[in-house]
Amino acid sequence: MEAGGLPLELWRMILAYLHLPDLGRCSLVCRAWYELILSLDSTRWRQLCLGCTECRHPNWPNQPDVEPESWREAFKQHYLASKTWTKNALDLESSVCFSLFRRRRERRTLSVGPGHEFDSLGSALAMASLYDRIVLFPGVYEEQGEIILKVPVEIVGHGKLGEVALLASIDQHCSTTRLCNLVFMPAWFSPIMYKTTSGHVQFDNCNFENGHIQVHGPGTCQVKFCTFKNTHVFLHNVPLCVLENCEFVGSENNSVTVEGHPSADKNWAYKYLLGLIRSSPILLPAEDSDFLMSLDLESRDQAWSPRTCDIVIEGSQSPTSPASSSPKPGSKAGSQEAEVGSDGEKVAQTPDSSDGGLSPSGEDEDEDQLTYRLSYQVQGPRPVLGGSFLGPPLPGASIQLPSCLVLNSLQQELQKDKEAMALASSVQGCLIRKCLFRDGKGGVFVCSYGRAKMEGNVFRNLTYAVRCIHNSKIVMLRNDIYRCRASGIFLRLEGGGLIAGNNIYHNAEAGVDIRKRSNPLILCNQIHHGLRSGIVVLGNGKGVIRNNQIFSNKEAGIYILYHGNPVVRGNHIFKGRAAGIAVNENGKGLITENVIRENQWGGVDIRRGGIPVLRSNLICFGYSDGVVVGDEGKGLIEGNTIYANKGCGVWMMSSSLPHVTSNHVSYNGLYGVAVFSQKDGVSEFPGGHGAQENFSEDGDAILWETELEKEDDPLRRPITIALVESNSINHNGASGLYVQSNEVLHVLTNVIHANGDRGITVAQSSQLTRVANNSISCNRQSGVKVEAQCKVELRGNGIYDNRGHGIITKGDSTVVIENDIIGNRGSGLQLLPRSDTKVIKNRIHSFRAYGIAVRGRAKALVQENIIFQGKTNKTIFQQITNNRECIMQNNKFLVFKKNRSDTWRLVNPPARPHLENSLRGPSATHSGQKVTAMATRITARVEGGYHSNRSIFCTIL
Repeated sequence: MEAGGLPLELWRMILAYLHLPDLGRCSLVCRAWYELILSLDSTRWRQLCLGCTECRHPNWPNQPDVEPESWREAFKQHYLASKTWTKNALDLESSVCFSLFRRRRERRTLSVGPGHEFDSLGSALAMASLYDRIVLFPGVYEEQGEIILKVPVEIVGHGKLGEVALLASIDQHCSTTRLCNLVFMPAWFSPIMYKTTSGHVQFDNCNFENGHIQVHGPGTCQVKFCTFKNTHVFLHNVPLCVLENCEFVGSENNSVTVEGHPSADKNWAYKYLLGLIRSSPILLPAEDSDFLMSLDLESRDQAWSPRTCDIVIEGSQSPTSPASSSPKPGSKAGSQEAEVGSDGEKVAQTPDSSDGGLSPSGEDEDEDQLTYRLSYQVQGPRPVLGGSFLGPPLPGASIQLPSCLVLNSLQQELQKDKEAMALASSVQGCLIRKCLFRDGKGGVFVCSYGRAKMEGNVFRNLTYAVRCIHNSKIVMLRNDIYRCRASGIFLRLEGGGLIAGNNIYHNAEAGVDIRKRSNPLILCNQIHHGLRSGIVVLGNGKGVIRNNQIFSNKEAGIYILYHGNPVVRGNHIFKGRAAGIAVNENGKGLITENVIRENQWGGVDIRRGGIPVLRSNLICFGYSDGVVVGDEGKGLIEGNTIYANKGCGVWMMSSSLPHVTSNHVSYNGLYGVAVFSQKDGVSEFPGGHGAQENFSEDGDAILWETELEKEDDPLRRPITIALVESNSINHNGASGLYVQSNEVLHVLTNVIHANGDRGITVAQSSQLTRVANNSISCNRQSGVKVEAQCKVELRGNGIYDNRGHGIITKGDSTVVIENDIIGNRGSGLQLLPRSDTKVIKNRIHSFRAYGIAVRGRAKALVQENIIFQGKTNKTIFQQITNNRECIMQNNKFLVFKKNRSDTWRLVNPPARPHLENSLRGPSATHSGQKVTAMATRITARVEGGYHSNRSIFCTIL
């Protein structure tokens, strides 16, 4: 265009008056004119697109206020779609008279209406030829008999949508048909408004009311910009059908039913529809928006290395036989003994050190002290999260996850998972795209080996959005599903497919309900603010639940029950009003690498035969306990980081037999690990909280026990005892481990460090509690306390630097054998009245008090121990009264000599515990275990403090 010509704005104003053919001619003049025509996108092209009677707004019905990227491109697609129904017309319409001079027959236009060529649609069809256009002028056309389409025609309503109503039952027997701008209503004799069994039908900008549409394979259909009011679209064995930009309102049953495996026979339109679908970009979500608040879990890259403690003493005293003398009044020792409570517990009044423990070296000592050193190692907490140790949570600090725990986008997940990518790209059966389903009973029902793909749809105010049953497969990408009166997505009877990138929220039942051997892949969804649970897996349901955000649901984020057995990996489950994950009623499941945080009740709750594998999860910042194992709960709890929960780290109730191994349990408000035999009473909770969870399809109760299949898993080894093994339990608010149980418990190779109360408290243990090869250090009170009538075996432990006594026992059957009890503030070992204890082959030293103190009528066998002397004004052994039941045999007393400096070392054997070969990572023997679970409705009980001997958590009734 000449530089001296008219301004571009003026040219655009002039060209805005041209019609479509003239715009096309102008664009062919030159490149400058072509670019000028393209620049009319928001003016003339928009006007042409919105003025077209055969289509609607390109983003109708879900986003009619959002403009398309290009109005010209949208109008082009509308225009081409109106022509493609005649794609095979060239061969059918060619003249056969002369092979060298073929020509297209001219399409006729037949007018129907008062004052026009024909009075009825039937009469016009009787005179129509191939690909003629039949125009219905405004009016109501009621056909008294079934109309059979024998030749391809185009039937178009004239005027605005709604001015032409057609009451008819049409049966298509030809290869192709197009219907546009019509209102369909059923005839008086049949609810079927349209039916085809082999041909292709295209509906554009039509309304369907109170009837049925049926398409049987190899028939196909393409439906755009149509409204279905209480209308059922039935697709049986269709190889491929496309429903785009449609609205389904007020269905009394299912809006769309896709039934049967796609037909192997395909009509002429199959390749055209397939090309149309593949030419459109797949509606994958953009980078996932992060709903997570910032969580600083990666702070404190502290390296916990073994440290050496120097024990400092003053003066000397000759070793004595068991003495009955007490320390002199007014002495330092006497003032220190005043710190001992009535039960013999000693609480040191000393400031905290940096690691929550105590460095006894050089404190309260005289300047002319003589020193010796006893060298030993304290095993500190093991690193987690790629080498970083979780430091104390900072009050009011923002929450920010480390980069290794941030969720991937859907695109990233699909690139990693080729199988998921193949599912997302697959097209078979029915494609439903950018449609709105609202205010009815059902959305899409896929059954009997059916196949359906749903992209970018909105499902709202329905009983359910999608049901997939009986070996059917669905692919759901970027749909919105909300305010359903039952579950949003329901799969059973071996249904499966891909559910990815959807936003599922505010549903009355579960967001996704998986049952009866269904096995979907649930990927990168946001499932939130449900009135019940986020995802439910039950009745032998399976599935892979990966990389989802599940948050703010009223009940558990994920319920696994009645032999459900999913793989739950890499999800963020947070801010739920109940448990994060609940495994119940013989549920299983592999639950791994999830972030479970800020839930009102337990992070993970396992009860009633639930036997999951809970591995490598971060369970943090919960308002109750981290992991709760209730009555008859089992499973493997391995390699998890359980951090900064307000209740206990792990809470185990009676009759539960979990294996709690290789976890990092730190900075929880109450106990690190608590084992209780006391059951929470049903009668303690207000009415209504104990109601049975409703998992039926439409709200009716179902007795699932009659439908379950028995599964014998040879990989799952029998569990006969509860096991707490190889965990790092540190910096918790109360005892590291609290035991009040009537069942056998093994506590092996744990690091129990710097907890706010005792290291281990055994309050009740009628069966044997075996505590072996643990490192118990720097706890605020005693290392181990055993209450009366408890049976405990302490073997091979290292008990160091605790602020109270090393071990204090009232138990009637306590065995203390081959332990190192060194550097504790109180006595190394204190035996209280009526206790019965065997103390054999230990190495014992107390920094300020006695090595062994026997108070009252305690029964004891003290044999073959090495007892180091502490301060000069303390004896190695103290006995308050003459007690003939206390037997001393073959003990070795090492006393500091004033005229020489000694260094005592724990070298033969080395300092206990011997953990090098005991500490292990996630168990390979359990790697093949499958897992699953359920949950009934949960009720919370919050106690004021940990001394109430109850979980802050909840009870599942």
